[in-house]
Amino acid sequence: MAVYQNPLETRYASKEMLEIFSEETKFLTWRDCWIALAEAEKELGLPITDEQIEDLKKNRENLNLERAREIEKEIHHDVMSHIRAYGEVAQKAAGIIHLGATSCFVTDNTDVILYRRALKLVRKRLVSVIRTLRTMAWEYRKLPVLGYTHLQPAQPTTLGKRISLWLYDFLLDLEEIEYRMEKLMLRGAKGTTGTQASFMELFDGDREKVRKLDHLVAQKLGFEKVVPVSGQTLTRKFDVHILQLLSNIATTAHRACNDIRLMQHSWQVEEPFDKKQVGSSAMPYKRNPILAERITALARYVINDVQNASYTYANQFLERTLDDSANRRISMAEGFLAIDAILILCQRLFSGLKVYPEVIHKIMMQNLPFYATENILMEAVKRGGDRQKLHEVIREYAMQQVAAVREGREFDMLQAMKESGHFPIPEEIWARIRDLSQYVGRAPWQVEEFIAEHVDPVLSRYSNEEDIPAEIRV
Repeated sequence: MAVYQNPLETRYASKEMLEIFSEETKFLTWRDCWIALAEAEKELGLPITDEQIEDLKKNRENLNLERAREIEKEIHHDVMSHIRAYGEVAQKAAGIIHLGATSCFVTDNTDVILYRRALKLVRKRLVSVIRTLRTMAWEYRKLPVLGYTHLQPAQPTTLGKRISLWLYDFLLDLEEIEYRMEKLMLRGAKGTTGTQASFMELFDGDREKVRKLDHLVAQKLGFEKVVPVSGQTLTRKFDVHILQLLSNIATTAHRACNDIRLMQHSWQVEEPFDKKQVGSSAMPYKRNPILAERITALARYVINDVQNASYTYANQFLERTLDDSANRRISMAEGFLAIDAILILCQRLFSGLKVYPEVIHKIMMQNLPFYATENILMEAVKRGGDRQKLHEVIREYAMQQVAAVREGREFDMLQAMKESGHFPIPEEIWARIRDLSQYVGRAPWQVEEFIAEHVDPVLSRYSNEEDIPAEIRV
């Protein structure tokens, strides 16, 4: 019988991210937690044998998932079903699996382990995107392009400067990933309500051994720190931080893609378009910005997903409630899967973006009369012109230019002003007025300074990492 399949799995996310959040990876990591706990307990003096630990390790990958599902149907408890299933294959160690622990020992510690792996993949993809944008910003740092404020023509900038705005925001997202990864901590071995009472019982009230157990387990699982306090669960504030981080990346991607969609609307740039790609089922000529549209669509999903974590955290009662579990199984994994897809699409879009300087130049020239008027006015006044009278003359020509634009007529306002005799400006000044590069201010140098002082120092930390392939599945 046909069943629903999640599009994040079938269409968008990478195999690498899907593997991180697969059942197999999760349950293998549960077993890693049980092995680490048994080893730590043995080292601290509990009667656990080398033979039992070896049995756990030998059967780590002997994942009898079907058997675990059978047990769960009977007892309705996922962790207990896997404890029993593990014990059936690692029979010598069956009696010491999960000793002193509560379910959140494996579930919450595993979550953090998987989130760190997922964040590493997100970081790797984000670095690739930043490298691509850095190349683009540098290449087009001097290309004048019409600037917009309020979505209306404004002072010119350069295409590289505009790209640097996207680049800076992605750079901020990378810095936040680095910060959050540095702050990730395991729950450790805290017991049923976070008091470690069960471990105090196991170690005959030896507080120092119980304290060491917490940190020893974390070290065996690859972490330097555990949270200083917890209830039964790791604080769900960590989930809020992580999904907010993913949401921030999504907003950056959304904002950049909005710009690309607007520029493609006027043919200044164009998404990569495959030779056999079909733009529309009804209009064969269409070349839609489907990558940017897909990115913005997925971005809205991630932006909204952060509310799941916020509500779940806010609704925790006392030492814990279980109304977090079902929500977190969906929201956390899907947040990572969606941002993975977004960054794959961004890499493909940015690396293949086509720029059409001729179109950009034409649009600049159409608007040149408007932003050149101040220069013309100043040059004429410097040569004896009356500022107030010339201002009125320019206004009249500007009205003619606007009328021509609205009526679809050609009208060269600058040439008309030049021939009018009102503006005593030498020929070389008129030529300079038509030089678009003089209207972009320090934009080219701003890009160069930004890359040299901010982007390259960050990328140098990842110089040994190769770009990860960005394979779009559909």
